[in-house]
Amino acid sequence: MDCEGCVKSVTRMLSGLAGVQKVDVSLAEARARVTYDPAKAGVAEMRKAVERAGYKAP
Repeated sequence: MDCEGCVKSVTRMLSGLAGVQKVDVSLAEARARVTYDPAKAGVAEMRKAVERAGYKAP
């Protein structure tokens, strides 16, 4: 991620997933912290959402 636009894009993609309650994306850390209901959302779905936004997810 290179800019605040990137942060907003990743935040929007993750926030749109069912079960996601809170998203905090850090540009400085190149990391997202997500609070979610594991019965409704999973890490694999979140990785795909980040990749759909055009970024790599570990």
